[in-house]
Amino acid sequence: MIKCACTLALLAAPALATTQDDVLAAQLRPGWQMENGAHMAAVELQLAPGWKTYWRSPGDAGIPPVFDWSGSQNVKSVRIHWPAPQVFELNGMQTIGYHERLVLPVEITPDDPSLPMRLAVSVELGVCDEICLPASLSLVSDLAPPGAPDPAIQTALTQRPATAGEAGVTDVACQVDPIADGLRLTAKVRLPDPGRPEVVAFETADRAVWVAEAITERRGGELISITELVPPNGAPFALDRSGVTMTILAANGAVEVMGCPAP
Repeated sequence: MIKCACTLALLAAPALATTQDDVLAAQLRPGWQMENGAHMAAVELQLAPGWKTYWRSPGDAGIPPVFDWSGSQNVKSVRIHWPAPQVFELNGMQTIGYHERLVLPVEITPDDPSLPMRLAVSVELGVCDEICLPASLSLVSDLAPPGAPDPAIQTALTQRPATAGEAGVTDVACQVDPIADGLRLTAKVRLPDPGRPEVVAFETADRAVWVAEAITERRGGELISITELVPPNGAPFALDRSGVTMTILAANGAVEVMGCPAP
């Protein structure tokens, strides 16, 4: 079942004949071979005006994208470099993603650097405007070295979130308390106030753990954010603090904080 409030609009208006091809086009940008022998390419999504798709952690009402690279040849691993996403508010619901165009850089490590690679990906994702649609993509591209630098990919790489060090984070402390069906996580992060509202998205190493929308406030140079973590069995559990990621989103950029140490 697609968790998107706007799905109700689709069900309520069956006369609408919107299809995936009406609102979404996609391609693989082949990119270039890097000095370390890996290859930088990108998945590009072009959406119709007003339409959006979602980040890896899309919020309660969003649809997380799922990538399958198993059809690739001479590919050892794929690392996605996510540009900083935007926060969307609709009918009191918060989602996180991208609107109209997304260039998603992917760094591919070959099994044998002396041989060419074929990158093949199947993607399941959601796209939304006033209605939401499930979308399926199958993209293939040969990655023959050396390739050529691609300005669109290079721009997307510059749009990544800042690291904690780059953003001036000086302290991170996380308190974990058991609740009936999981854990409450309270994070305190010392970093400069951007002067704009901030949204914090938490992720855990275990993707099966449900993460609530965080409640966040500023106290000068300290950001305090509280969320709840609920595993499939609905009980307190041992949290891998090193696997927690906090992404702090503001209108002027994003900060990614890795790890959530005890106070």
